[in-house]
Amino acid sequence: METKIETKDKNVFHQIISTRGMGQVITVTGGLLVLCLVFGILNPNFYSGKNITNLLRQIAPFIIVGIGQSYVLITGNIDLSIGSVLGMSCMISATLMTKGVDPWLASLLTLIACLVTGVINGGLVAGFKLPPFIATLGTMTVARGVAQLVNNNMNTDAIGEGAKGFRDFFYYGKTLSLYNTVWVALALWLVFNFILSQTKAGRHIYAIGSNIDAAKLSGVNTAITTTNAYVVSAFCAGVAGLITAATGGLGTMDAGNSYELYAVAAAVIGGVSTLGGQGILLGTIVGACVWGVMQNGLQFAGAPVALRNIIIGIIVIVSVLADVVVRSGKSKKSIVRFLGVSLKIK
Repeated sequence: METKIETKDKNVFHQIISTRGMGQVITVTGGLLVLCLVFGILNPNFYSGKNITNLLRQIAPFIIVGIGQSYVLITGNIDLSIGSVLGMSCMISATLMTKGVDPWLASLLTLIACLVTGVINGGLVAGFKLPPFIATLGTMTVARGVAQLVNNNMNTDAIGEGAKGFRDFFYYGKTLSLYNTVWVALALWLVFNFILSQTKAGRHIYAIGSNIDAAKLSGVNTAITTTNAYVVSAFCAGVAGLITAATGGLGTMDAGNSYELYAVAAAVIGGVSTLGGQGILLGTIVGACVWGVMQNGLQFAGAPVALRNIIIGIIVIVSVLADVVVRSGKSKKSIVRFLGVSLKIK
């Protein structure tokens, strides 16, 4: 009986995933093209090859953290610790490199520390049933504290010439005329998109986001699945932190500030539902591109930083509001579960 249920669920989920959120992706892609057209008219330099390649390099970290946040959002949860984990990654890796540790060993040790943070997040939310908002708010603070303490409350020195290969791989180097940062983002997207759309683990992520009780009845291990999503999020934040260290050539204690907002924006603008169970990673790429193009285009147009923040903030609010309105038929219980509040639904 369990095998029949699993087979049936597999077919249903494949059908849903193939079209899930695609309408939003098409709509947002159209909006992205319009933005590019408008900004190109306002300032033709927007289309310059130098600006396009730099823009893609700037968008790459948004894509990476957006992928991690998308995994968590699809489960019906949220990860507020992404920015601080990014900062922790930047500081740990840079500190180790300034102490003479091989850059690639330093990167490996850093990613392990980030993965541990993801396991802790998953354990708190899925194991101890803490509200995701509160649990990741706590780990956000802890990770930021680690970033501050790892080098005695100081930014690191320059990571030096010994890290040239590291910096070339994550920031300065190019392959086929594109910066390696872009290729790293695309490689992560290919891997995690395959997992999400083509494997049992991915189907389980959608299942618990759609209806966690039904997922349990179908034999889904919701604790492990939720933890896996948080581990992916922490890993992506860790990679983005390595990119940040390579970009500046040193570790800064405030690295990653506001990146939890960037991650949520990339995901929800691209159609990932804040209520769980819906969204595709192709949309996350488009959402990250919208975010990056808005920042870059408004800068070219001479808009002040305050106005840029207001406009982009409004876009995020409208995206989430549209999702809630479209999915208004979803039960109140799912909305409450996303906010991390336990209420009795009559």
